[in-house]
Amino acid sequence: MNEPVIHAEKISKIYNKGASAEVAAVKDVSLEIQKGEFVTIMGASGSGKSTLMNILGCLDRPTSGAVVLDGTDVSRLGDEEMARIRNKKIGFVFQMFNLLPKTSALENVELPLIYSDRPGISRLARKALETVGLKGRVSHYPGELSGGEQQRVAIARALVNDPEIIFADEPTGNLDTKSSHEIMALFQRLHQQGRTIVVVTHEADIAEYARRIIRIADGRVVDDRRNPNPRTAGEGLENIPSGEEDDEKK
Repeated sequence: MNEPVIHAEKISKIYNKGASAEVAAVKDVSLEIQKGEFVTIMGASGSGKSTLMNILGCLDRPTSGAVVLDGTDVSRLGDEEMARIRNKKIGFVFQMFNLLPKTSALENVELPLIYSDRPGISRLARKALETVGLKGRVSHYPGELSGGEQQRVAIARALVNDPEIIFADEPTGNLDTKSSHEIMALFQRLHQQGRTIVVVTHEADIAEYARRIIRIADGRVVDDRRNPNPRTAGEGLENIPSGEEDDEKK
């Protein structure tokens, strides 16, 4: 891997700039993420890690500095163009799942495709759900799914546009230990398939699933190290029920 998919050059994010209550959430950060890397950004609450993810993922702009995404300086683009590139190249997973409660798993995954011109959106959504081990849960509503299953629906939704990069902000924050390990095993599998994965977490054991760990404190990168022996889940995805058994009983 020698081609950066993300290059950040001296980015800072200051809220209330010029006011007495000015807050610098990210301070003069420079880093590169290569295509196909699995990276965790680790830090305590308030460290600036989520703000950094939002800037790298084109959800926000830096106050200063530049972000180059796959060769394009996105920090200089207008809102519509930035949104277009973000929707095409990036998938997002969040701590709270952000699923529509009265919408099936399949329909939740279809949402990013509704306003696209891609044919066969139902087929693409079913394929994404199968990728995350939920082939038999397509008609289930979020309230009928466990927390780990809801997060896998959210990951399927992030995958359905076939993005180059997946950003996940505290994806295990609302899950029990077993479900957390299953979700990280899923991210490892997606990485092995060639995806670029960036996970934001405050948990050191979750960070150890990645091959590179960036630690941030007070808005600055304080450590950036390779992890030659990433942690692996005690149970692989092959042991996670797909839900097919339940469907067969109906």
